[in-house]
Amino acid sequence: MTDTIRPAPSINGAALLDEVEAFHRRFNVFPTESAYVAVTLWDAHAHLIDAFDGTARLAFLSPEPGSGKSRALEIVETLTPNASTTVNASANALFRLVELTEGTPTLLFDEIDTVFGAKAAGDEQVRGFLNSGYRRGGKSLRCVGDGANQQAGWFSSFCAVAMAGLGSLPDTILTRSVIIRMRKRAPNEKVEPFRRRVHEKQGHALRDRLAEWADTVRDQVAEAWPEMPEGVTDRPADVWEPLLAVADAAGGHWPDRARAACLELVKAANEGDQASLGVRLLTDLRDKVFRGADRMPTAVILEILLNLDDAPWADVDDKPLSSRMLSKLLGQYMTATNEPIRPRTIRTGSGTPKGYYAEDLADAWNRYCPPPPAETATSATSATSQVNGGESVAVSPVVVRHTADGNATLPLPTAG
Repeated sequence: MTDTIRPAPSINGAALLDEVEAFHRRFNVFPTESAYVAVTLWDAHAHLIDAFDGTARLAFLSPEPGSGKSRALEIVETLTPNASTTVNASANALFRLVELTEGTPTLLFDEIDTVFGAKAAGDEQVRGFLNSGYRRGGKSLRCVGDGANQQAGWFSSFCAVAMAGLGSLPDTILTRSVIIRMRKRAPNEKVEPFRRRVHEKQGHALRDRLAEWADTVRDQVAEAWPEMPEGVTDRPADVWEPLLAVADAAGGHWPDRARAACLELVKAANEGDQASLGVRLLTDLRDKVFRGADRMPTAVILEILLNLDDAPWADVDDKPLSSRMLSKLLGQYMTATNEPIRPRTIRTGSGTPKGYYAEDLADAWNRYCPPPPAETATSATSATSQVNGGESVAVSPVVVRHTADGNATLPLPTAG
């Protein structure tokens, strides 16, 4: 009688992801249901990273300490393969970690604000590592050897990275990340105390089951081209592709939950502070300043921007937005004729101040700004300007007036 070889029982991927999510919920309070979905899928994708062309960064960020960021990383650590946690590391050390780890490491970078925060100088080499490692094949050239015996060598940077820190991150990292905006727990939000010597074993048991399940779906996800939710394209699509592939492989309710989470978190990233300061400036100029005018003096632009509620212009790098800062921010964008946006002389009824033309900004508005609000105004907001000596000058609503030669003019502020 011969023994019958029975196939190993199949693993229910959806049920397993449910367990991973439940494990997070025991110790983490995330701001939205979508955050639980995204983090769970990210944990699983780390076990399948060799099947993907790219990897999403995971960023736990908050404005204040004590918001659960480090605890979130601790739970991720127990669930992901070859997890390595650091609070500070050089780029060279990170490259060597990727090269020397048996199997691709999962890098967990806590206190990332000490590298990129407002009070940090910003480590361009670490930023280069994080940016290049977003894609398979990402490498950097480094010198290796001792003393004068140096040779050039290529070092890989492709690995899964989760980060936690105060404030924000450079735009190049944010656009490669699933962003979870953490906050302090409310009095009614309770979690279990995390005891590493007890709960780490439970997390590792789930980690090992995720690894086993990953082996059964690796070929499937490697060939997958997951359908993106409508409107998710370009970099956000790259970020979410591996997570949606995991959800599709798991089945059950995960494909639908994953796409709903994708839409919500991508929308939050586009509407929140994740947009660069330059994009915020362009959008405010279109929607709050010009509002149909074809040109605007710099003094009027600054006065309107500085009086906007919930806007950053009164405190940019610890000082109010100035004409020089305005010119620097806009100068990084191009006009339709491929020239940097610059202030130009504006002819008004009573002078020729420097200012900006809507036609110069139009191409940048079309390329970078979200769709304009439904309500369209035809005149700019009133403002109050200060001139030399502290004299108060009233600025009436800016209304375009057309002269006989077809050119539009704007009135200069006049003393009240």
